[in-house]
Amino acid sequence: MVSSINPIPTSVKRLWERWNLRGFILLSLTLQTILILGAPFRKRAPNMAIIFTIWSSYLLADWAANFAIGLISNSQGNARGTGDNNEDLLAFWAPFLLLHLGGPDTITAFALEDNTLWLRHFLGLIFQVIAAIYVFIQSFPTNKLWPSTILLFLAGTIKYAERTRGLYLASLDNFKESMLKTPDPGPNYAKLMEEYSSKKEAKLPTHIELTAERSKESRTVTYVAEPGDMENDIAMVRHAYHFYKIFRGLIVDLIFSFHERFESRAFFQEREAKDAFRLIAIELNFVYEALFTKAVVVHSTQGCIFRAISFTAVSIALGFFYKLEKHDYHKFDVGITYTLLFGALGLDSIALFMLIFSDWTVAALTKYWQKSFVATILKKYLSFKRPNWSKNTSCLDRIRQILFRRWYESISTFNLIDYSLKERKKMFPNIFDYPGIAYIKIIDLLGLKDLRDKMKYRHSTPLTKVLWEFIFKELQSKSMLADDPETAKRICSARGDWVLQDGDWNSTDHSTLLRYIVEVDYDQSILLWHIATEFCYNMELSDGEGLKISKAALSDGCKISKALSDYMLYLLVMQPTLTSSVAGIGQIRFRDTCAEAEKFFSRRELGSGRSGGVKQQLEACQRILEVNTEVEPVAVKGDRSKSVLFDACILAKKLMELKEKKWELMSKVWVELLSYTAGHCRANEHVQLLSKGGELVTFVWLLMAHFGIGEQFQINEGHARAKLIVGK
Repeated sequence: MVSSINPIPTSVKRLWERWNLRGFILLSLTLQTILILGAPFRKRAPNMAIIFTIWSSYLLADWAANFAIGLISNSQGNARGTGDNNEDLLAFWAPFLLLHLGGPDTITAFALEDNTLWLRHFLGLIFQVIAAIYVFIQSFPTNKLWPSTILLFLAGTIKYAERTRGLYLASLDNFKESMLKTPDPGPNYAKLMEEYSSKKEAKLPTHIELTAERSKESRTVTYVAEPGDMENDIAMVRHAYHFYKIFRGLIVDLIFSFHERFESRAFFQEREAKDAFRLIAIELNFVYEALFTKAVVVHSTQGCIFRAISFTAVSIALGFFYKLEKHDYHKFDVGITYTLLFGALGLDSIALFMLIFSDWTVAALTKYWQKSFVATILKKYLSFKRPNWSKNTSCLDRIRQILFRRWYESISTFNLIDYSLKERKKMFPNIFDYPGIAYIKIIDLLGLKDLRDKMKYRHSTPLTKVLWEFIFKELQSKSMLADDPETAKRICSARGDWVLQDGDWNSTDHSTLLRYIVEVDYDQSILLWHIATEFCYNMELSDGEGLKISKAALSDGCKISKALSDYMLYLLVMQPTLTSSVAGIGQIRFRDTCAEAEKFFSRRELGSGRSGGVKQQLEACQRILEVNTEVEPVAVKGDRSKSVLFDACILAKKLMELKEKKWELMSKVWVELLSYTAGHCRANEHVQLLSKGGELVTFVWLLMAHFGIGEQFQINEGHARAKLIVGK
């Protein structure tokens, strides 16, 4: 007879049976702490490590709590009738897991799609409450901890219900439903026509007269900022909240009225660029917290009441447990229980602090409170959240930014020439190159090349005041022209052609430049203008023999063009879901263009394949520009390859004919390309980016809406009022 061999040693089994529940309880508490403290950082400093930590904690938190409840239930069933008082503690731990399943206030959804799972969480609430009740009943009536258990059960149920309601309210269908106005049946047509018919039958002279609505000129601004409001942080939050309540409809594609457009347009046209940025930053923060946190739930009257009940219940439970004789319980388990109790109170205290100092609380302040000591404290706290436009920041300023700022306040960049130089393969690799080649092939085989490229080649640069002011002024000037929604739509649809047709570009026939915009697809124009901008930028640095001037000495137009060029390519290549509605075959064109550039660099041994640098990029651009481009590339290569490398070379040579004017032209073209992306991408993609630090394109999207530029406004002002006129 062959004895069975157990692959798991008995000592390991005993260790697991002894510590599995305790380990998962403490793991659950740890994950809750990570989420409440770490979740806000995904929009303040969203690097890969932070995003991964929050994502993994978010997924593990529910699993750990559910698994621990199952372990408690199983343990109670096995220990029934043994008289072990320590099992009472296990029953006492079950409500803590309901608290943990409720999650922290700072995150209910990791991604926008998580909100659609509110029904799953509602069912989870029902089943987990039943499981907790079952565990409690198993230990009753001998359980001396039953008063504390009931109190914690109440607190846990409230917290879990808060999360479920938060997900429900943030699901896009319900979010849209909450913004729909009371149905308007319009004038009583049937009654009017009955009256009309009866008068006609009575042979009375009758006609219907239409009373026109007020003209545009008769409109008056109904929402204005008081003097000094732009320097008052509390007033800024109130203004942002006012516009949030209106323009949150953008998220679910609602149409705005003429009055709403006129009000917002008039307000923002009077603002400075820095003030508009602050308003939009606060407004987007309201959007983020409404869709990804419990903010809407806990800032309601009912939410505050239930939060007070929950906090009080946990505090009283701690008092009961402290006074209880605990000699019959294991000391370590008593320590775990205290850890859970103080942990619950600590998490609730942090949540209370965040609730008091949130933008929602500031927006709810009445005029009475705005002159109180509370307002003074809030103003000081809000001042820490102001954007920092200074280039020279101290270590303390950088720490303040990371801890308090609302958004990342940087833009990501990606450069095709730099990428191609570093990725190009050697014509004759040596033995030391093969490990690197094998590594790249393995990464590609695992489908991780895009992730590797994003980690290696995506760079971040601070959003400068000069760049934002330029974008703001360009959109502000176009807003002045957008007196009616039809013009606003045409401006929104422009992707460089408006600038070329409107400006005076003497040296070059603007029609030769227009073909690189209107005669090509949108994604193709981004690639063309990106490469052309890179060529012009490097030539600006060069005198033909090497570097001529430093980057700091370049003109503002040159810096703006370079920043937007690299940013737009980043959006096209590394944010494909955002640009999917406008990008066409952008990924194919990008890959083909990179392949041609890498082949060109390899044949001429440009770049080392691993190190890049300004000098190497300069040399690469010079060598490409030296190529004779008298004949169109398509006439030589055909259209099998979608590469635009040498088409961009032709464009760059035409732009160089404009001398210094080229930077004014290119910077304006890039703003139009950015505006086109902002206005034509799906709203839910903009919102999705808020959970990853936000993007400049999302700020531009909301700024365009405030300026009345877009397709989300009414075309007609509405029907005139009808009156039945009966003559004598």
